[in-house]
Amino acid sequence: MNLMINAKIVKIFYQMAEYFTMQDVAFKPQAYSRAARFIEPMEEDLEEVYKEGGLKALMEVEGIGQGLAEKIEEYIKTGKIEEYEKQKKECPVDLEALAGIEGLGPKMIKTLYEKLGIKTLKDLEKAAKTGKIHDLPRFGKKVEQNILRGIEFSKSGQGRFTLGMILPIARRFEQRLGELDSISQAIAAGSIRRMKETVGDIDILVISNNSSKVMDYFCSMAEVEKIIAKGETKSSVRLDLGLDADIRVVPKESFGAALQYFTGSKDHNISLRKIAQGKGLKLNEYGVFSAKGGSASGGKGKKQIAGKTEEEVYKALGLEYVPPELRENTGEIEAAFLRQRADQGKRDGLPRLIELEDIKGDLHCHSDWDGGENSISEMAQAAGNMSYQYIGISDHTKFLRIENGLDEKQIARRNKEIDKLNAKFKNFRILKGVEANILNDGTIDIEDETLASLDYVIAGIHSTFKMKKGEMTERMIRAMKNPHVDIISHPTGRLIGRRDEYQLDFEKILKVAKETGTVLEINSYPDRLDLNDRNIRRAKEAGVRMIINTDSHHRAQLGLMEYGVAQARRGWAEKKDIINTMGYEELIKFLKTHKK
Repeated sequence: MNLMINAKIVKIFYQMAEYFTMQDVAFKPQAYSRAARFIEPMEEDLEEVYKEGGLKALMEVEGIGQGLAEKIEEYIKTGKIEEYEKQKKECPVDLEALAGIEGLGPKMIKTLYEKLGIKTLKDLEKAAKTGKIHDLPRFGKKVEQNILRGIEFSKSGQGRFTLGMILPIARRFEQRLGELDSISQAIAAGSIRRMKETVGDIDILVISNNSSKVMDYFCSMAEVEKIIAKGETKSSVRLDLGLDADIRVVPKESFGAALQYFTGSKDHNISLRKIAQGKGLKLNEYGVFSAKGGSASGGKGKKQIAGKTEEEVYKALGLEYVPPELRENTGEIEAAFLRQRADQGKRDGLPRLIELEDIKGDLHCHSDWDGGENSISEMAQAAGNMSYQYIGISDHTKFLRIENGLDEKQIARRNKEIDKLNAKFKNFRILKGVEANILNDGTIDIEDETLASLDYVIAGIHSTFKMKKGEMTERMIRAMKNPHVDIISHPTGRLIGRRDEYQLDFEKILKVAKETGTVLEINSYPDRLDLNDRNIRRAKEAGVRMIINTDSHHRAQLGLMEYGVAQARRGWAEKKDIINTMGYEELIKFLKTHKK
């Protein structure tokens, strides 16, 4: 089974949409991009779906008709799609690279090619730096400057993949390896285990009684494009998705120490080694060893004090266990020292981090009213199946026409549908909300009377992202001061690897959020994860409440909550910091009273 197929099909379908858009072909761009959006959150492997039910089973996947199902079948059988290869070969430009620059769509790329002969990222950068772009119709100096910033931004993220793309793959590797008779434990370490927003490679540790069998299996997996190195206890391969993966067989008595070491971060580990040295101990990937050392080969001849589990490694150093998400050397080691506060008799330790099980509902979900893929009823049913107490429907509003934004009359009609559905539920509620638009002057695109009729209002910026810092800050502040705006969605506007954050004075934003009682969103979508971990921690320290939402446009995307919770944990957030850990009654009371 090739775990990469879903990710590859998504990538190919999005690129096909761009090729057809560039050629002004009707309907096809929408069909391909819509199918990609459906496949992206799928937990099922398309190859498995096909093996179990053939072409018919693929056509039962939402968004996949016969034509696209045949394309998927072709890829499963041959490893390529002829039409895609044809489009790529005939396209005169490197569309994938150019379209990765924020603000450059296929039609603009076509203009750049026709007017300036720009084919590659190098051509684009040269033309922008020499001032050749700003004279083109509908471009201008501002667009030219944004292109240069976009090129620099894209360079900073090269070679890394979003956590949302790699985590499911790493977990399936863990599952496969764990099912082998020769392996008793398999865990992906590194930045994946720390749940960092981007990942550069996959590191897997295993306990095994037959390392050669493990190496043979790992190096022969279908996803392996190239074997970089194959050894007795360690192998490295290049996966056909374009990233490297390593596997190490570790002795059982050293597994905890190895897991701690290879989880990282580097700075966290350096600090731990200094603590060990201060105690006259030796810490490495083989364990914690007694006073007179231990060699790099594992401390042979010396007494191993700890190493079987991570918990005992930290305990041997006099520390609380540090959750992987916090291991960035940003104060977690100081907080992890076991000590008593003499003044209050309380332990001065690490925060009790929020857990996925603490989440009681999701308030940022779109329905088919604004172009989402599922009805309100279907979204509610999916949330109920997750044991949530509530779901909030936050359809886009009228300014965002490309997303079929609702006007005041449409919102009223949609609310009546919610009322009818709520009458059928006993222990579950659908909340009425919107994701309104913050216009350039900070006003909201829906009348106050309609906003006041809702259970809550999310407001977000969906246009004019390149405002000056002072202007963007005042725009956001004016929205937060609106008495009807409860939550600010994806507050800094970033798209990982594609768009940088808005220019904002975040300290001012936090100050006003605290003063007005406005809640800031942690958006779980893997391409956003906005707020980032640093800003989450700043919000927590400022006493600003937050909410973790998925921004779901499809019921399967409700499962993305895990990524938002991990991001919150990386930001030291606790249950008390996140409002959707409240039960329904407590949340409704909060939403009615929190604005100041």
